[in-house]
Amino acid sequence: MSLAALSSPMSALTRDRRTQGLLCALAGAVAFSGKAIVAKLMYRHGADAFSVVGLRMAMALPMFMLMAWWAGRSAGAAGHQPLSRRQLWQVVGLGFTGYYLASTLDFLGLQYISASLERAILYLNPSLVLLLSVFLLGQRLRWTQLIALLISYAGVLVVFLHDWDVAHLVSESSTVLDARSAVAMGSVLVFLSALSYAIYLMGSGQLVQQLGSMRLVGVASCAACVMCLVQWGVVHAASEGRLGGLAHLPWQVWALSALNATACTVVPVWLVMRGVQMLGASVAAQVGMVGPLSTIWLASWFLDEPVSLRLMLGTGTVLLGILVLSRMNRQPPPPQAQAVVEPEGSRD
Repeated sequence: MSLAALSSPMSALTRDRRTQGLLCALAGAVAFSGKAIVAKLMYRHGADAFSVVGLRMAMALPMFMLMAWWAGRSAGAAGHQPLSRRQLWQVVGLGFTGYYLASTLDFLGLQYISASLERAILYLNPSLVLLLSVFLLGQRLRWTQLIALLISYAGVLVVFLHDWDVAHLVSESSTVLDARSAVAMGSVLVFLSALSYAIYLMGSGQLVQQLGSMRLVGVASCAACVMCLVQWGVVHAASEGRLGGLAHLPWQVWALSALNATACTVVPVWLVMRGVQMLGASVAAQVGMVGPLSTIWLASWFLDEPVSLRLMLGTGTVLLGILVLSRMNRQPPPPQAQAVVEPEGSRD
């Protein structure tokens, strides 16, 4: 049998694997983008941020528990080893910064800004990891990296100015804030969410090597779910039922929350992880850049959010800056900065 005849089935298998990986990564990125759309639809039905976060985490908790169990089972004997006290506290800390705090801040910010601006700000995660590496780990910042950072933040500024001009159309705020103040407040909250998740990425490297990415995501997410449920109860009690209430919410909120917990949270985590396995982290991350563009389309379709040339230009500029930054970071980061490979939207 010729060498060509032997290699042909292998080539076909490789192509099929690559195609499956591309489809998984693409579907995961689009599904993650739907999170903001679903949340803003829930706001329109009378839910507040604490109800949205609480319902989402309550419904996702059993699935994350199953994910953590399955990841441990797949890892064999090593996966059944209990966490040490140090590992347990590390996982709780990562769950606090990467999933609980980042998710809460993100949903609070989504009340005031468009889904497109939220997605653009969250895509600054790689730049924030780089800046944290510079300030905390002493990593040297190259001029080319600085230029990529400036490109990314210039793009976010363009998208922010788009929201600023149409503030009365994108803000879901029912507070005493005027529309433009609400957009500024929402942008700050989502940026803090991105910063919180960047801290999670900075601290997750060592545990990824010890536990595996899927087990770490599952256990940290379970911890975050518990934190969100406790927060939900405390806020509801402290506000005497004004925040976090469910009695007045229609059935649509429950249905949207189920969609948020499954199709926009747990399922995309598996899809993206599968894409990473088949394509590699670099290619899967580049496919994930379709997220902000799909957010613009989904927001326009389901939320009637305005789409303008300036919005598209700003979003494209953000993606260009992040793409340039990712291509320049070919050298492996220091161990402290190695992280779970996830798209930005997977944690909130």
